[in-house]
Parts: sequence; structure tokens; C-alpha cells
Amino acid sequence: MTFKHAMLPAALAGLFFVSSLRAQAPANTLVVHADKETETISRHLYGHFSEHLGHCIYGGIWVGEDSPVPNTRGIRNDIVAALKAIKTPNLRWPGGCFADEYHWEDGIGPRAKRPSMINTHWGGVTENNHFGTHEFFDLCGQLGCEPYICGNLGSGTVREMSQWVEYVTSANVSPMTELRKSNGREAPWSLRFFGVGNENWGCGGNMTPEFYADQYKRYATYVRNYPGNRLFKVACGPNGGDYHWTETMMEKVGRRMDGLALHYYCGTGEKSRSATIFEEDDWFTLLRRAGRMEELIKKHSAIMDKHDPQKRIALVVDEWGAWHNVEPGTNPGFLYQQNSLRDALVAAITLNIFNQHCDRVRLANIAQTINVLQAMILTDGDKFLLTPTYHVFEMFTVHHDAKLLPAELVCSPYKLGNEEIAGLSASASRDKAGKVHISLANLDPNKEVELTITLQGLQAKNVKGRVLTSPTMQAHNTFSAADRVKPADFRAFQITDEGLKTTLPAKSVVVLAID
Repeated sequence: MTFKHAMLPAALAGLFFVSSLRAQAPANTLVVHADKETETISRHLYGHFSEHLGHCIYGGIWVGEDSPVPNTRGIRNDIVAALKAIKTPNLRWPGGCFADEYHWEDGIGPRAKRPSMINTHWGGVTENNHFGTHEFFDLCGQLGCEPYICGNLGSGTVREMSQWVEYVTSANVSPMTELRKSNGREAPWSLRFFGVGNENWGCGGNMTPEFYADQYKRYATYVRNYPGNRLFKVACGPNGGDYHWTETMMEKVGRRMDGLALHYYCGTGEKSRSATIFEEDDWFTLLRRAGRMEELIKKHSAIMDKHDPQKRIALVVDEWGAWHNVEPGTNPGFLYQQNSLRDALVAAITLNIFNQHCDRVRLANIAQTINVLQAMILTDGDKFLLTPTYHVFEMFTVHHDAKLLPAELVCSPYKLGNEEIAGLSASASRDKAGKVHISLANLDPNKEVELTITLQGLQAKNVKGRVLTSPTMQAHNTFSAADRVKPADFRAFQITDEGLKTTLPAKSVVVLAID
């Protein structure tokens, strides 16, 4: 990851949901076409990212088998339970920038004999490599999720990357498979997602797209599909709005990749002092920047459509989220930040955008899972809390592998000074049981909003709702008040002949279940 694209000037932030804005709209309306199912919203849009950075792995996921913190083979039980509760579909590891200096053979074998390394990207700390390949696959097994490994193209060799895939996925008799067996794993693991390098335009080697395209083809040739395992190969994609990178990759690599990875961080407010010390102009700025995700997806998708009209290649957004100043008194290289209601709105906006573009966007990973950036969970020794962002992911599990329902939103803008963005965000889907879910966000921190929902092809009989909000924009959970921001039942709606009417609280995320 890199921070430089997180702090884009406001002038480059783009328009937010332009299609939903109507300058003089007298009412807020959402028309959901419940009779027109389209693409499947892949559960993999709700993936997570665990880098060797700060206390994401050590002290977050991994405490060691001798720790007094309850664990299973060194992996924290509370973390596993919480991530299972949000149906974590995939987990990306070991980076991030760390991936392109990670040499996988240092992280296998007896832990006491593993060589240490200096984490040059993140704090200059010494890593003991106690969490490696076997521990990662153990974690994914406990979570019941798909592993997503990012290979070292920046400082590693073709042979090194090729042998890692062989070590993990091959059942043949070979030095790599015998090495795996000697380390306690007889059968190969299943590995679906594999990234061939990370941010190779920056921390992964400062390459041009032309040079990286050739390197990708070289490395990916030897990232092999062994019998019984087929890899989904993800190429390094653009930094934010670098459309030349996408054009080059689609032209030079094309069908040799299964996914192209876009990274975009919406940063923080203009004057935010931290994740929790900010004013309304910071709130507005961050939500506007979050909304730029739609512009990026549309423009990169248009380039991809030229070369791949069948949409075989996925646009993969495997790093996204807010990037605030670190909490005072913490290591600047550990990227530890709190997580407020503002971040929950960032998550809701972004996930709604992903849902709406699920024809091209089919894999995504928020940064990061524990204790880093826009985290799901924060820990302190044996203490543990769930963030507002975690609760959005839990509320949105209803969209996992559901069918997208086309929806047309007309809404009044949220205005601040001379600027405005769309006041609402929405997406809708139908799950395999036939239930319709609508996820909504009211971006205005001051005003509740009345919304009329028309359900075409469906007469609502039963409706249930949940809401995430709080009296203040800065509300967040702490170790002494871990449930300050959490979902509650929502009943501010009434069923009509056409659908329903609802009143969305200011600064809220609402999910409705309709059958």
C-alpha cells in the first residue's frame, strides 16, 4: 500500500453518485426492480487484508501457543469468532508492501529455527517469522475462508514464487512437497487467489506499467495450476486514477490474468487531527473522497471493456479504505487508528458501490483486518473490541452471493458551504431464499431523511430493519465502552401499496429485509 494516493486534492475527488442527484428534487425516491435480477454480488467483495504491519498479525491475529490469551495453535479465539460472524470470504496475506520483501521459506519449519527479518516498510521492527505459510492456512481453515496469497515479485525470484505455489498446492512427489510434509502437512492446501506482486508502481519496485507487464507474464508463466487446484491470478493494477496503467495491462497482458488490482484509499478529512478528532468539513471531505470509488470503477471498467467485453477479467479492489493520522503516542509506522461512525459511512458507501458494479468488480479487500487503518477489530493485550466498520460488514452479509436488483435513486444533496454530494447511498439484492435486502446510508450528519421506496414486481408483506448510528459524528468504541456504536432494531418505516416509506436518521446506515 502507499499513502500518496490517499490524500488527493479535493479538486480531483470527482463527483459522487452524479446520476442520483437532481438539483431541485422535491422528494427522495428509490425504485427497486425486484422483478429484474442481474449479476451475482460475489461474497468475495467483502474480503479482508492482513499484512505484517503493526499489530495486525502479532498481537492481533497471532499470540503464540503459550499466550494466556485464549487461542487455538497460537491464533486468537476471539478474533476467529468475530471474523466468522461476518462470514469472512477471503483473507489477503502477507501484504501489501511487506509482500515484496517477504521470502516465504523463512516462515516455515520449526519456529525456533526460523530466521528473523527487519520489516523495513513498517516501523523497522524485527520479525521472528513465527506466523508463516502453515499458520496462515491454519487461520483460513479456522475461519472457513479462501486464502489469498500475494507473491514477491519486487525482490523475489521467479523460482521462489513458483516453488511457493508448488509447496502449497502440489500433491506430486517433489522436493517442495516433501519439504511441506516434513513440516507437518501431508496433503496440499487449496489456494484460489494469488497476486503476482503488489503495488509494483511504488513500493513493489517503482516499475513502469510496460516493464511490469513483461515481468508479470514472466512470473505468472511459472505460477502453475497443479492437479486439483486452479489459481485465480491477480495482476498489480493501477494506483487510483492511473488509467494508462490499466490500458497497458489490458493491451499487453490481457487474458493471461484473471484479475487486475486497483488500490484506492480515500484518506481523511482536510483538517482531521485523528480518526476521532474532526469537524463536519472533515466528515464531508472524507465521504466525498469515498464516493470517488464509483468514478474510478467506471473509468477503469470502460478501459477493460474495450479489451474484454465479456468481462472475463475481474477488477479487483484489494486495498481500499480510510487512512487517518495514527493515534497519538503510537508508532507512526504501525498505522494504528481508531474507527468512528464516519468510517462506518465510508464502508457503507463503498460496499454499495461494489454491489452496483458487481459485473466487473468481483473481489475486494478492505485495509486492514486488525489494529491497522480501517480495521474490523482493535486489540490491546487480551482486550478486544469491534469497530463501527465491523458492524457495517456484519449488516451487509445479507448481500453475499445474492442477485443484484437494479435500483434507481433520486435524492436531495447533502450540502456544506458551496459544495454538495448525494445525500444517500443505496443498493439492493435478492438472496437465495427470495428475500430482498436494501442497504441505505444517510450521509447528512444533521438531518433525517424521508425516503419513498417503490418495489416493482414485489408486494411487501413483512419488513424488518436494523440501523447503525449514534448521537455524534465522532462516536467510536473503546475498550471501556465497547458497545457505544452497534446495530439496533429499526422500525421507522411503513408498508404501502407500492413498497414502503421510511425515515432514515441522520448519519446512519440502515439495512431492510423484505419478503
